[in-house]
Parts: sequence; structure tokens; C-alpha cells
Amino acid sequence: MAVIKMNFLSQTLSMQTNVTICLPSFSFADLMQGREDVYVPGMKYQVLWLLHGFSGDDSDYVNFSNIVRYADDHKLAVVMPPAFNAGYTDQPGERAAKYFTFVAEELPKLCRAFFPFSDAREDNFVAGLSMGGGGTFKLAMAHPENYAAAICMSGAGMDPSKPHPQFGEQVDDGIEPWSLAAKNVADGKPLPKMYLTCGGNDAMALVSVKDTHDYLTGLGYDSTYVEIPGYGHEWDFWDLTLRNTIRDWLPIRHSVIYPEK
Repeated sequence: MAVIKMNFLSQTLSMQTNVTICLPSFSFADLMQGREDVYVPGMKYQVLWLLHGFSGDDSDYVNFSNIVRYADDHKLAVVMPPAFNAGYTDQPGERAAKYFTFVAEELPKLCRAFFPFSDAREDNFVAGLSMGGGGTFKLAMAHPENYAAAICMSGAGMDPSKPHPQFGEQVDDGIEPWSLAAKNVADGKPLPKMYLTCGGNDAMALVSVKDTHDYLTGLGYDSTYVEIPGYGHEWDFWDLTLRNTIRDWLPIRHSVIYPEK
């Protein structure tokens, strides 16, 4: 597994920024299977766009979870962008950082130009924890044509009764995912599969995650809700969720996409 920390000048953030990427490479499993032609011209990877939570950055998952191993085991590329405490929201002002546009538009274009990432909807997924769970919901509803599935882990602030949930001092950029969820159904857009999960002891997020699941189910979304007793707002829970969903729930190939001969 190659773990890449890339620094570049972002147009939408108006500053230098980092992104951390897990890129599957030749592995022990390949050796045991006797596979020699691992690197083939034209090969592609499925991609998980993985969003961190409040107070974090692009290095969180590498530092606090086993995402590197999970990505390698299942031949899944993982892109982890930074949003700091901005809530994956476009800040106001001509030169202000546009964190939603960065994650939704600029970063996929950049990564697909640099790396062998599939741009097909069925090969792209988005996930996030806490603030990143809210960002995941926002991305999936604003751009359902881009993601086959979304995993919202402990999405604090995901409350369909409040039109513009806030994270700290996050500004409102006018992208309202609950209204967009209904509009997607009315417009006949493709609806991403949704996986909403929370620890049973998570007083911060439990009610809002349940309510969001009920809201999406009522609209006709394929939404799965999983509550695990004994866990709070914590990395042990998020790591467990990543392991289980990558292994069993996400519609992934568990292999590299090799070109047809």
C-alpha cells in the first residue's frame, strides 16, 4: 500500500493545502496468489472519499484507524481531504476558502488527472465521521450522480427538523441537504445507497442520525441504520464501521479494475 501526502495550491481554497491518499500496490496477498502482472497500463481503482471530523485534518484516519490496511486488503483507493473546522462549507468572500466546492469538484478533478481513479458513479463512494458525517450527507444529496453509496458515521448536527445545522461557527452556504434529498426523488435522480450509523452511547449524534435515517427512508432512499451498543463518539466505533462497511456493505469489487483484453 502506498500512502501519499500531497501538497498543492488549491484554486477553490486560495491557499496551499494537503491531501492524504491510500493507493493499493503490490501486496503479500498478490504474492500468495502468484499474481505477477499487478501494474497494468489502463488499470483503475474504485475510490472512497473519506471526510474527517471537527478538530481533525487529512491525517486523522491514517493516525487513528486501520484504513490503510482495509484499503489495501480490498484494493480500494482512499482520498482524505482536509476541511479543518469549516464543516465542508463554502466560506463567504471572493478569496475565502470554498471547502464544499474543493471536496465536491476540484479534488476529484485533480486526483483523476494524477492517479488511475475511475470516474464512474458505481466506483465512487463517500464516507465521513461526525462533522464529516454531515459533510458526507451534504455531498451525497447535492451530487447524487457522483456517488453510488454514502456512509455517515455519528453525523453530529444531522437533524432534518433544522434546515441549516451548524458545526461550531460554520457559515451557511445555502446547500440544504434535506430539501435536496426530497428534490432528488422528485426529479428522478439516481439515489445513493445510504448507511447511517451511531454508537448507542453517543448522546451527541444518536437522535439526529436516527431521525435522518427515518427521513430518508420515508422519501424512498435505500437507507441502512446500524446502532451498536456500548460505543460513544469514538475512534473504536468508527474503525469498526470502516472495517465492516468496506468488507460487507459497500458495492466494491475487492479488486483492481483491469482493462478488458
